[in-house]
Amino acid sequence: MEIETEEDKKWELRLYVAGNTPKSVTALSNLKKYCEEHLKGQYRIEVIDLLVQPQLAEGDQILAIPTLVRKVPEPIRKIIGDLSNEEKVLVGLNIRPA
Repeated sequence: MEIETEEDKKWELRLYVAGNTPKSVTALSNLKKYCEEHLKGQYRIEVIDLLVQPQLAEGDQILAIPTLVRKVPEPIRKIIGDLSNEEKVLVGLNIRPA
């Protein structure tokens, strides 16, 4: 029998943006809000600005921004846009069943 610790239940989320645009700012604030409500203490958000590090877009095959990538838990999932539709984001990240 495996015992899950808090460490095992970490969510690794990566938000790709291009500069400090209104859409990027909205996406990050929405993401932080959802994580605090649903994943409190169990998540890590990495923000990648593609204006600063454009080479990182290729690894996660980023075609549009802002894009949220759920790295852990697997499988990897992506959500494009400003994340303003909470239900769609929670279902998309598999935090809430469809």
